[in-house]
Amino acid sequence: MIGASAYGMTTSPRIDLDRLLGRLDAFNRIGALPGGGNCRLALSDEDRAGRDLLVRWMRDLGLTVTVDAIGNIIGVRGGEDVAPVMFGSHIDSVGTGGRYDGLYGVLAGLETCEALNDAGRATRRPLALVAFTNEEGSRFPPYAMGSLVYVGGLALEEAYAIRGIDGATVGEELRRIGYVGTVRPGFLTPHAYVELHIEQGPILESEGVVIGAVEGITGLSWTEVAITGRAAHAGTTPMHLRRDAAWAAGEIAVFVRRLAQGMGGHQKGTVGRIELYPNLVNVVAERAVLTVDLRNTDETLLQDAKRQLAGFLDRLAAQEQVAIATRSLARFAPVSFPTEMVSLIETTARELAFSCRRLPSGAGHDAQMMARLCPATMIFVPSVGGLSHNVREHTEPAHLEAGAAMLLHSVLRLAE
Repeated sequence: MIGASAYGMTTSPRIDLDRLLGRLDAFNRIGALPGGGNCRLALSDEDRAGRDLLVRWMRDLGLTVTVDAIGNIIGVRGGEDVAPVMFGSHIDSVGTGGRYDGLYGVLAGLETCEALNDAGRATRRPLALVAFTNEEGSRFPPYAMGSLVYVGGLALEEAYAIRGIDGATVGEELRRIGYVGTVRPGFLTPHAYVELHIEQGPILESEGVVIGAVEGITGLSWTEVAITGRAAHAGTTPMHLRRDAAWAAGEIAVFVRRLAQGMGGHQKGTVGRIELYPNLVNVVAERAVLTVDLRNTDETLLQDAKRQLAGFLDRLAAQEQVAIATRSLARFAPVSFPTEMVSLIETTARELAFSCRRLPSGAGHDAQMMARLCPATMIFVPSVGGLSHNVREHTEPAHLEAGAAMLLHSVLRLAE
């Protein structure tokens, strides 16, 4: 038993878990992968199908749906002529995504609206459910593009011109799938923003805690590193005479891991993509392109990690006689959420009889961008085994219900 009966409160409305799970099942048939995961890359045909379904569900509940010029979908429910309470997340996924990352926050938001409809409950402030475009950044960097454009952190025309990993641009694909709205991003300035999400890490599950009150979001630096060496015969070229781009890429991957381990704390370092040219078994690689993802909740330490990486690349280029060029793909400073917003989540959890602890988010989220525009915070629920960006991603139904109840009652507090 996670919480008290009726979530520890006597007030209606109530979450319908079967309805929430039914929507999750129906939506996850779009872009389904073997093993239970999903692939709905941003602005793909699968993303379009998901958008179409979400818009239909929003309209079925009587929400007024608006699509802005970057493709963000916003459904507004009732309220007076005052700033709305906004909540939601995203519906795009990584190439090997799970069933809940992003989508859960949007569909729990939809369930929140339907639960209020069922109870005949009006709110003073309008409620604005949002699905932001391209949160993952897997196809088009940077991540959280839709929310970044929404808050004015990236110009719309610059976003349209960004070219993805398959050569298409954001503007081309938005037009192709029919989701270039005429309304300017940022047309609604929220009173507050709340994002419900799976933790994507192991802390809540390992400690037996149901709800995470997120204090802030890690800073992040994504860098593309291009190495140019010299192609040569794998059998006839002596090892000491090689200018091997693949070997240099491997050295960078090892360095990034050792850097993160050496710094400790909240420092993370990942090489997630490596491409080799000509990528042949018997040819020393002439070119390698890889990505380096550095993260830390402390901006000073993140800057130090970037400096150490830059110094290592300079030394490696000289040592191996290769050319190394870098390009920034994304750079966001850490964000701390307002104390009163984090406290609101803790208070709501206490009244619903859910165990709760504060924790930072090691992943980026749209809330990170929305915090520039209004008070923002996040609610986490446990991820089994800490798995995410993995087809085996799972959260127990009882925890899905708890998180949805938290969203519902947190939004009600803010809206009244």
